[in-house]
Amino acid sequence: ALTVNAAKEIKLDGIKCAMNPKAAAKASKFVEYKGGKVFFCCDNCPKGFAAKVKEDKLVQAKGNHQLIATGQVAQAKCPFAGRACKAETAIKVAGAKIAFCCENCQAKAKKMEGNEQLVALFGDAAYEKAATEASSRPIRIRSKRSKRSLTLNASFATP
Repeated sequence: ALTVNAAKEIKLDGIKCAMNPKAAAKASKFVEYKGGKVFFCCDNCPKGFAAKVKEDKLVQAKGNHQLIATGQVAQAKCPFAGRACKAETAIKVAGAKIAFCCENCQAKAKKMEGNEQLVALFGDAAYEKAATEASSRPIRIRSKRSKRSLTLNASFATP
């Protein structure tokens, strides 16, 4: 699953524009995307992103990649198999750390390069596979008066 992290300040160190990979992303140039923010280098790039993101798989992958690279979204499932990730399989892809369920999936990712790798690992198909199940974590609420506690299971999913 992918969990949207509520970050007070998103660090853009080393983050490139989602439309122009040669230019640095700027905090003041962004659009809301899948519960987070995708950043750009200028005023024109957000317009291009908005015009292409619904149908262009590479643009979708670049937006998803940036959400993960900036820590706005945490990955918990393998982008290929949708199973739980193993930390020891993690690799860096264009500045974003991504992990897999097994060494076979990791090897498959390592064989790919460039845009093919971005679309395979961060495209909407991979993003949806990783996001289909909400991540659950128990929330414990404790009453100060009665010293009793209540545990709730909360689910969070990306839109």
